[in-house]
Amino acid sequence: MPEGKIIKALSGFYYVLDGSNQITQCRGRGIFRKNKITPLVGDLVVFQAENDLEGYIMEVLARKNELVRPPIANVDQAILVFSAVEPDFSTLLLDRFLVLIEANDIEPIICISKMDLTSESIREQIENAVKHYEAIGYKVIMTSTIQELGIEELLPLVENQISVFAGQSGVGKSSLLNVLRPDLELKTDDISSHLGRGKHTTRHVELIKVGSGLIADTPGFSSLEFTDIEVEELSYCFPEIYKAGADCKFRGCLHTSEPKCAVTQGVESGEIQDYRYEHYISFLEEIKDRKPRY
Repeated sequence: MPEGKIIKALSGFYYVLDGSNQITQCRGRGIFRKNKITPLVGDLVVFQAENDLEGYIMEVLARKNELVRPPIANVDQAILVFSAVEPDFSTLLLDRFLVLIEANDIEPIICISKMDLTSESIREQIENAVKHYEAIGYKVIMTSTIQELGIEELLPLVENQISVFAGQSGVGKSSLLNVLRPDLELKTDDISSHLGRGKHTTRHVELIKVGSGLIADTPGFSSLEFTDIEVEELSYCFPEIYKAGADCKFRGCLHTSEPKCAVTQGVESGEIQDYRYEHYISFLEEIKDRKPRY
């Protein structure tokens, strides 16, 4: 039986792309529901084609990772799109996204959009933040779809990868995809002046072919809560804190008020940015205050 990749899920149907670029509309087997298996966009599957257009998914192969909201599997990298303005750039929100992506073992790429709309002072603030994130080891690209800034830098990064575009609504994810693949003509909406944020324009998860890669345009993260991250795991999601933590005196140091903590020393010396540490402490408290699940 042939294998393929689910590139779209809609109304109980799964659209499977096989090695010869043929797309087959499939249904899941009834046993999947019984065994509580939900095929996801990005899943590698074994399917049986009833004819050229219709078939059944027989088996969902092992996943290397999965996101729940948006529902997608086997993601290689997340392109975190944050606008410089409209809505304003926020390191707090960016760090929240980075933690969620790092916790799922997905490679993050930071993409700052709408650079053409920045004033000189805002541009300077953004460039300072970019230096900090690049020093940690993150790949950062500043883009403008109007000026086509950063597009040539972004295109090679999506080759042969499954990438997910993520970020709050209104930051220009669909506009970026339209520039990467102009024939898409994805619907984009202006910022709602009443709400100060974008209106949702993407309704379902779908993998879109861009060059030799696949990009998921998603309806966005409907939940940004740290439901599956434990306090001991949080430092793994802050690379510079995790690296400094290796030199702490006590094993299991949470880098709050413990003596001879290399992380707090790193903050004092300026090696770790104050705001990154403040976000770490804030997220740590949030996880500690989380209601237990039974």
